[in-house]
Amino acid sequence: MKLSLSVAPLLLSTLVASKSFLFGSQQQPLVDDSLSVPGNNPLEFCADPTNYILAIDHVDLDPNPPQKGKALQIKAKGNFTEEVEQGAYINLSVRYGLITLVKTTADLCEQMKEVDESCPLEGVKDFTKDVTLPKEIPPGTYTVLADVYTQEAKQVTCLKATVHFS
Repeated sequence: MKLSLSVAPLLLSTLVASKSFLFGSQQQPLVDDSLSVPGNNPLEFCADPTNYILAIDHVDLDPNPPQKGKALQIKAKGNFTEEVEQGAYINLSVRYGLITLVKTTADLCEQMKEVDESCPLEGVKDFTKDVTLPKEIPPGTYTVLADVYTQEAKQVTCLKATVHFS
């Protein structure tokens, strides 16, 4: 399970590659840019983020797009507008095409230790994380959904992304 949770942020990071716009002048993109997460990334909010507890300033990935077997740097900054305490959780799913690879609930506070943070989470948080993507990532389309809640089931944020590896 821990390996699966470790792969999810990597997949989220690699989703930068999915933002290619092949739309002609007569076509309209199906992506609602108002839901795009600020920064150099493929992330989108699941809904209008106005009422989320975490106001994301930016998420930047380098390189963009990420590459199999290479180092990837993730830089993120956001503001927790309310205190998020122990008991907060992430509903996480990772799909490969139509196949669900991971569907789990994880402890948010445990996951924050990966970026040297601890609960309670409040105020502005700024972090950088370096990871190496496995070179064995099978080609195909990956979709990641991370829906985050407080212990009282108040939504902290909800993010989704899709990437294609060839």
